[in-house]
Amino acid sequence: MKFLIAGYGSIGRRHMRNLLALGERDIVLYRSNRSTLPTDELADFPVETDMRAALAHRPDAVIISNPTALHLDVAIPAAESGAHLLIEKPVSHSLRHIPELEKALRNGGGQALVAFQFRFHPTLQQAQQLLADGAIGKVVSARAHWGEYLPGWHPWEDYRASYSARPELGGGVVLTLCHPFDYLRWLLGEVKSLYALTGRLGGLDLAVEDTAEIAMRFASGALGSLHLDYVQRPGAHHLEIVGTQGMLRWDNTDGSLNLYRPETGTWENFNPPLNFERNDLFLAEMRHFLAVVQRNAQPICTLQDGTAALHLALAAYESAENHREVLF
Repeated sequence: MKFLIAGYGSIGRRHMRNLLALGERDIVLYRSNRSTLPTDELADFPVETDMRAALAHRPDAVIISNPTALHLDVAIPAAESGAHLLIEKPVSHSLRHIPELEKALRNGGGQALVAFQFRFHPTLQQAQQLLADGAIGKVVSARAHWGEYLPGWHPWEDYRASYSARPELGGGVVLTLCHPFDYLRWLLGEVKSLYALTGRLGGLDLAVEDTAEIAMRFASGALGSLHLDYVQRPGAHHLEIVGTQGMLRWDNTDGSLNLYRPETGTWENFNPPLNFERNDLFLAEMRHFLAVVQRNAQPICTLQDGTAALHLALAAYESAENHREVLF
């Protein structure tokens, strides 16, 4: 299989390293050469700066890891060429050209996997199964919290120049840390309404929001809340789900999942495999994508799923701007 990687920032480099680790060597890079990363790892691989020249290599699959606002500039022609797509989250910064991408995929015959890697977290998968089995009864509420200090993400570059901090590239905490929109919907079902507050509160000299509080009502009747920020030190990412017959607590720090059983008054603990590390999520995601490209699997996070998460993120912006609840 031949792979084209569009964008060589930190996530593009991670995807390339994981492809190599999985035995794939036929890789082409499409990039602007604006990345601040060293390029010594690219010495043995073709590099193109023109999209048509990149697609002339006839890749079987295209990994879209350039800035959010530029995703569809690559995804649409790649889909039209017949390539399968791994699209980094969020799918875009706007819903405007999503129908064009859907049409291009239909015409080209490829499939799209949206890169919400927490779908591959072993204990979140365990949580999904427990919820499906009714282990905590009817879900009443859920609280997700993700705070992480933006200047510490990529110490080798000025954080204010990164795509996460630039509105024209689709930055801002709501879009950049949009994973909970996907996993809350995956775990709890569709969202029927939300209300959001956002602000630039962290003194980080950003042109985008660094903090958001979002309240949600699910189709099931459950209530949810989501906190996102670029400010918190030390960082924290965790989830709590309360049901009529118990509760679940998940913590991304160590990957642990805890289930409270009120009938015994005890906690049951679930942990990821020994020596589990963050990159295991991306490796699992890439293995799944290889299976999709080989048509041995259907995407577990489809373009429809990715679009639904983007819809929620954009609705949060709409709510915060207009000071009103958004209904779906």
